[in-house]
Amino acid sequence: MELKLNRDLFLKSLSHIQGIVEKKNTIPILSNVLIDASNGKITISATDLDIIIIEVIKGEIIKEGSTTTTAQVIYDLVRKLPSGSEILISQKTEGQLSLISAKSNFNLKCLSPKDFPITQDDVEGEALAISSSVFLKLLNKTKFAISNDETRHYLNGIYLHKTNENNQLYLSAVATDGHRLSKSRIVLAKDIAFEAVILPKKTLFELVTILQEENSELKITASKTKIRFTINDVTLISKVIDGRFPDYSKVIPTDNSNKITVNLSSFISTIDRINSLSSDRKGTLKLVVNKDILKLLVNDPSAGDGVEEIILSYSGPDLEIGFNSKYLIDVGGVIEDKNVMIYAKDPSSPVLIHDPADINSLHVIMPMRVAWLNVFNKRYKASKF
Repeated sequence: MELKLNRDLFLKSLSHIQGIVEKKNTIPILSNVLIDASNGKITISATDLDIIIIEVIKGEIIKEGSTTTTAQVIYDLVRKLPSGSEILISQKTEGQLSLISAKSNFNLKCLSPKDFPITQDDVEGEALAISSSVFLKLLNKTKFAISNDETRHYLNGIYLHKTNENNQLYLSAVATDGHRLSKSRIVLAKDIAFEAVILPKKTLFELVTILQEENSELKITASKTKIRFTINDVTLISKVIDGRFPDYSKVIPTDNSNKITVNLSSFISTIDRINSLSSDRKGTLKLVVNKDILKLLVNDPSAGDGVEEIILSYSGPDLEIGFNSKYLIDVGGVIEDKNVMIYAKDPSSPVLIHDPADINSLHVIMPMRVAWLNVFNKRYKASKF
């Protein structure tokens, strides 16, 4: 095998596989990237047995062939070569790959391509064609709510499924960790036979990396066991999570009548600032709402306590409710409008959060019980700024 490649195009392809390839693997071939030059095209492939990525790259084939080499090593070498440089790759012996660029000359260890496990592209079904930027937005609106609790593996991903709401078809994405839930949806122009799947977290983050670089049409095909994403010259095939996603509709509030409207920038910056006093991993925060004032309170035995006030729009009864501050900050990071709308019922019921600029997304957060509130309230009862 002998190839001429552009350093920048080769590096872009190698960067796509870094999150998939395991750096230290008990199966050595899984730490390698497969470079194949045959049938007039050059492909770069990598897999961890659950995900495989295959990318066609431009280059000159001098002699056809294939080999595998350590993905991390070749990526580091190519990354450190000058931008725009030409790379000559050749294999003179089965166990050695030569990489030459200008005055740089490297010999890399190889493993036989016959041992590389190629996943069968057997994902059958109707392909959904969608803008990559639209789908990326869908993932970003929900991914932060994915659970890390492996005992409930069916929550370790995003639930992609077709929904019919008010006679309108959508592709919906939902993620939850049992304490919060985020949902976003895309209008479907026509009905398609799309298999509902749970997209694994690792696959999701690899896909996000690719979509951030590629702005084009994305084709998605899902089956009961696998899902395939194709954009330009990149194909990503992944196993899906085997499990049943819970009926999330039951936890979305429908009767939260107390509407709080607050400036997003002020709200998030205040939370971030006052949270500096919290050494609690959950960042326990209390919201006290009355008339047009929102008080944010924190109390930490080792760091101290504090309170800040924000002007808001509210006409409901006085309300005191506790939250994990990180959950509020995560939601704030995906709100597009200058304001955020929070719909509450009472201190023990989940709140519903809406983005005025995005009618197709919603977020639900469970409140927390805050034991120190009564003592803290007495101290700051007459607090004015």
